[in-house]
Amino acid sequence: MDYKEVAKHNAADSCWVVLYGKVYDVTDFLPNHPGGAKIILQLAGQDATEEYDPVHPPGTLEEQLPKSALLGPVDKTTIPQVEQAPADTPINSTPMASSSTPEPEAYTVPPLEDILNIGEFEPAARHLISRKGFAYYYSAADDLYSKHLNSSIYSRILLRPRVFVDCTSCSTSTTMLGSPVSLPIYVAPAAMARLGHPTGEQGIAQACATFGACQIISNNASMTPEQIVSGAPPTQVFGWQLYVQTERHKSEAMLGRIAKLPQIKFIVLTLDAPVPGKREDDERAKNVGANLPIKSAVQDDTSSSKSRPEGVPAKGGIGASLFAGTAPDLTWATTLPWLKKHTNLPIVLKGLQTHEDAYLASLYTPQVAGIMLSNHGGRAADTAPPSIHTLLEIRKYCPEVLTKLEVYIDGGIKRGTDVVKALALGARGVGIGRAALYGLGVGGPAGVERVFEILKAETETAMRLLGVSRVEELGMQHVNTRLAEREIYDGPAWVGVFNGRPKL
Repeated sequence: MDYKEVAKHNAADSCWVVLYGKVYDVTDFLPNHPGGAKIILQLAGQDATEEYDPVHPPGTLEEQLPKSALLGPVDKTTIPQVEQAPADTPINSTPMASSSTPEPEAYTVPPLEDILNIGEFEPAARHLISRKGFAYYYSAADDLYSKHLNSSIYSRILLRPRVFVDCTSCSTSTTMLGSPVSLPIYVAPAAMARLGHPTGEQGIAQACATFGACQIISNNASMTPEQIVSGAPPTQVFGWQLYVQTERHKSEAMLGRIAKLPQIKFIVLTLDAPVPGKREDDERAKNVGANLPIKSAVQDDTSSSKSRPEGVPAKGGIGASLFAGTAPDLTWATTLPWLKKHTNLPIVLKGLQTHEDAYLASLYTPQVAGIMLSNHGGRAADTAPPSIHTLLEIRKYCPEVLTKLEVYIDGGIKRGTDVVKALALGARGVGIGRAALYGLGVGGPAGVERVFEILKAETETAMRLLGVSRVEELGMQHVNTRLAEREIYDGPAWVGVFNGRPKL
């Protein structure tokens, strides 16, 4: 089929696209597209493969479209040659506008073995990942204050090394919700891994298998859960992130699929981003997603902002486009009973940022088996507290929470000393997100393995210098938190103002 014929079908009443060298009529699919019709219409009559491939799991076409939608192959000799768009090029000469340390033009990506710390993966990834991919990974809300505080807070917690202690042996093994893991470091749910490398989330899973680490699969993964765990033994530990959809039947169907995968041991219900944060670096990348209306869970096409001229689309980036259909109406009273009907797996609540919510979560055990303290990598509410602040707040106002359920944290982990400090303060494990994505972008599965290798070695060194041979031996006696404690919430304690579970 001649490409000129395809180009004629570029409207809602007749919409064709080219994917992987084949022409598809997606006119009838427009109203059913999870991300909305506009994203398809902006590619109508064009070759959409480069935009489509990194963000859709293999097999999506076959699952979503009837066989009749396939019109045949396109004549590749008729496809016009176009100049590569800035959004599709690596950022080697155009670092992010808000990046604090732009890389020099002479920068050369080092081999994996020469990367010595987690911070060195970011500039390497900036040079190897497409501009739109790196922008999505790097971006955070507003002024990036919470993103940067996630990391810098660890410098305000000091270690208290001990001497004359036999440090010959050192084990980083622990458990997550009863499942044994070799590291207290897990991969937090991070979306769209195939933006960085073709192996995607399955490549991360392979690295996790090598180091015996847990991987929490993102609800917005670029591969299906079945593809990600394919080849993994039943003993490998995965979690599944759940964004509850406004159309509950979609979430229920996914939970049914998850129940058939023995590798997935628990469900992570994400609560810290019912609406997307304003991620300006993602918007600046000028990808197709950036031209979507900003779709929060409580907006639709009729209620979105009217502050722009008619016909001029608002921007939102990849991040905003992924939130289409996310439910804004979750509550303690309704969501947990609904979830209990559809899964028997332990529930971990992700995104808690106050001691009040941590205490409330502890009232819902045993269904709620754990909590993840997180500000969504600084990508939701800017100036929200880092997870270490929330952990210190829990220790101050309701320390009993630490004995009732397992507490995990993520955000800003860049050193083994960061891992050890979090564990000493009561965390069961710590999550890494961008580090895994950058590692994948730099070296595929081997790059993620290098991330784990560095963090494991640094964690073991810190444990030995503290006189600790096992993770469970770490405690408050190993850290000095006076500087950090000056910055945490100091208002009245909310705990204890009610009896039993509140009706919220």
